[in-house]
Amino acid sequence: MFSTADRTKGITPFIVMEILERAKQLEADGKRVIQLQIGEPDFDTPAVIKDAHDKALRDGETHYTPSLGDPELKEALSGYYKNRYGVDVAPERFFVCPGSSIGMTMLFSAILNPGDRVIMSDPHYPCYDNMVKFYGGVPKTVTVREEEGFLYRPEDIRANLDDSVRAVVINSPANPTGTILDADRLRDIAGLGRLVISDEIYHGLTYGDEPEHSILEYTDNAVVVSGFSKLFAMTGWRLGYLILPPDRDLIRTMVVLTQNFMISTTAAVQKAGVAALRHAWPEVETMRQTYDQRRKVLLAGLRRLGLDVKVEPTGAFYILANARHLSHNSYDLAMDILEKAGVGTDPGIDFGDGAEGFLRFSYANSLENIEEALDRLEKYLAAR
Repeated sequence: MFSTADRTKGITPFIVMEILERAKQLEADGKRVIQLQIGEPDFDTPAVIKDAHDKALRDGETHYTPSLGDPELKEALSGYYKNRYGVDVAPERFFVCPGSSIGMTMLFSAILNPGDRVIMSDPHYPCYDNMVKFYGGVPKTVTVREEEGFLYRPEDIRANLDDSVRAVVINSPANPTGTILDADRLRDIAGLGRLVISDEIYHGLTYGDEPEHSILEYTDNAVVVSGFSKLFAMTGWRLGYLILPPDRDLIRTMVVLTQNFMISTTAAVQKAGVAALRHAWPEVETMRQTYDQRRKVLLAGLRRLGLDVKVEPTGAFYILANARHLSHNSYDLAMDILEKAGVGTDPGIDFGDGAEGFLRFSYANSLENIEEALDRLEKYLAAR
């Protein structure tokens, strides 16, 4: 019997995909399911981006690009960070990749030795653990508190620092909570003296009055993880990027790894990214305002149904609601809701022990579907 490599043994399933698979089975059987479990924009990619991609193909953009990315895209990204955050990032610090997840796996392969620890919050995006463990690292979770919106306290990170800690992962706006680290917390985390890996994939999808900040405003000893999937509704295009510290050894290592394992990101897709940064902002703003409207309706509805959300989420498109009065087994609860109410949710245990008993809801779905889902949930709860 064939045996897979030992390093694959500890990789755990992404539970939301199991929920999705069951939802698809129910739909195939003729049941209508409202899927609020998936973190994927329901909007089509703006036409200006698709047109740029098609033009690039007609113009012969069908060859390899430099390993770390098309120079035109990197220049456009550099200008974007200057205009949005007021930071000067040299184009050579950008690493363009086929999706931010690939970028993170390449980064961990470059920086981790066996036994190195990586700090992350509990709850957190599920794939962080598996990426770290696959390359021999050890995830070290730091407890965050529901009443504070599951946001880090920098002093709690500091209390967990020792010589084995290689990096600290932050995610703002956060998946699964939708909450945002403020400037003071970012500044304090930047001052801890460790490499900060800042997952900023949901930047631009914020709904409050507070300005949005990048970790690069406070330190160069950081890696920004981002991409086009969420903000520009381009999940299927697989276009992400990292911003690397100005460290020649790390940049050169990423070049060599990319040459060997990836070669480059699709040329025409990168030209589409240029068009997104230059021309798609009106469509992005329309999507952002629509998400905000949905957010308000879903948040009010969940609270009305007794699913507690102590701190209002003001970013991404997620709400993490406390359902512990219903069950402390969020997986079974999510499956029961799916089967009986036809509403897909993501069980909190997908994001760590700290979210057990919670359910994550995504408002990347139409307002009509959200309102119907709330009606179904009300009937489901009344029948329990």
